[in-house]
Amino acid sequence: MDSAAFSEQAARSRGSGYGAVLAVLVLAAGLWLLFPGSANAEDKAEAKAATYTMDEGVAKDWLARWDKGISKSKRYCDSEMGEELGWLISPYLNGFYYGYMATKDPKWADMLVDWADSLIKRGVKGPDGFIGWPKVGATGTALTEHLYTDSQLGEAMALRPIMLMADEILKTPALKEKHGRKAEEYVRLGEQVFEKWDSRGAWREVKEGGVWVVPSFGVEQATGKWSEGYDKRTTEGFTLPDNKQNHVACWLMAMHDVTKKPVYKERAEKWFRVMKSRMKTREEGKYYVWNYWDPAGPWDNKADGSLKHWVGVHPNGGYYGIDVEGIATAHEHGLVFTKDEMDRLVTTNRDFMWNKQVKGAAFQRMDGGKPDQRWAKSPGVLWVSLTPYDETLRKIFEANHDPAGWGGLTTTPWYLARFAPSVRPGK
Repeated sequence: MDSAAFSEQAARSRGSGYGAVLAVLVLAAGLWLLFPGSANAEDKAEAKAATYTMDEGVAKDWLARWDKGISKSKRYCDSEMGEELGWLISPYLNGFYYGYMATKDPKWADMLVDWADSLIKRGVKGPDGFIGWPKVGATGTALTEHLYTDSQLGEAMALRPIMLMADEILKTPALKEKHGRKAEEYVRLGEQVFEKWDSRGAWREVKEGGVWVVPSFGVEQATGKWSEGYDKRTTEGFTLPDNKQNHVACWLMAMHDVTKKPVYKERAEKWFRVMKSRMKTREEGKYYVWNYWDPAGPWDNKADGSLKHWVGVHPNGGYYGIDVEGIATAHEHGLVFTKDEMDRLVTTNRDFMWNKQVKGAAFQRMDGGKPDQRWAKSPGVLWVSLTPYDETLRKIFEANHDPAGWGGLTTTPWYLARFAPSVRPGK
């Protein structure tokens, strides 16, 4: 199963399936993999990917089916709050952005602006004056399920494609004439959201680099003031799982791409260093394995000294597709992860996890463990972010991908932008 082949219902359930989904962002590599070559372009596999093009008929069929599906979208932008900004709104925002990158049709920029404006106007001002999209249980963790608060993850996932589109608008005269002022407003909003989470104590420096945490406080709805725990905002909280850390880091890389301000890249790089430190090799260094979550500081302990979360490989393979998205993003920016790490990831996904069937491909858990019935269809997934690095993974993707499915909202135009020049104007 490819990492995007999950349902809209699963996305709503926050990650059980497409929620992790590479979600909808999928891939990372997004804009960066559209233009390979920033690092290690001489490598044969990457060089071959740079010259590979999809079959023209297949590409145009995919585009038509994707266009029909996303054009009938449910307008989650008009209602969703909290973490659902990520799981339910960002798939469409990413689709619109990559739809523009694949076709250069300005209608996709118009649609992204429409959705972004609907989302932004519903923002709620917090006690500190920063805008957010709060709800009870907004963070998707049981430790804060009773709190009325914003979701850093949801905001990061939604803002990433908005930042990427803003960058494209500001670089493209025709788009800038129509949407330039909006793009500048979006960038200012992104900077304010970064400042918000900084001021709320969500960033922590650790030995290997840095991590983001879920604050242990919210807003008292009756008074509009901070709840208990605000005074301990710099010492309490809960470290985000790796997949959520990687989503936040991808957003910050987009912030750096559009603003060129070093702080965003520096923060992302510190997380990527932590991510790399958590990745262990097995079978004499051939394959990778890493946990879904690891503690990062004393804030991750309960009062009795026990951990706030279990440690181990998650039985939902979709989460690891997001991690690989973050790794690919870092690599394409020349940060932390080298060609050796990318090669080992390809080997893990292709040589260990895959069942060796191109059509009807299936993937086992990265640690070889037994499937959990809750995620029986996705103990492992195709790491789509690696398709630019390996011919076999591209064949698997093309043989199994549903361009009009929920997972295709993002991955279809992302892949077309990367490998299908025939769908662009004049082709």
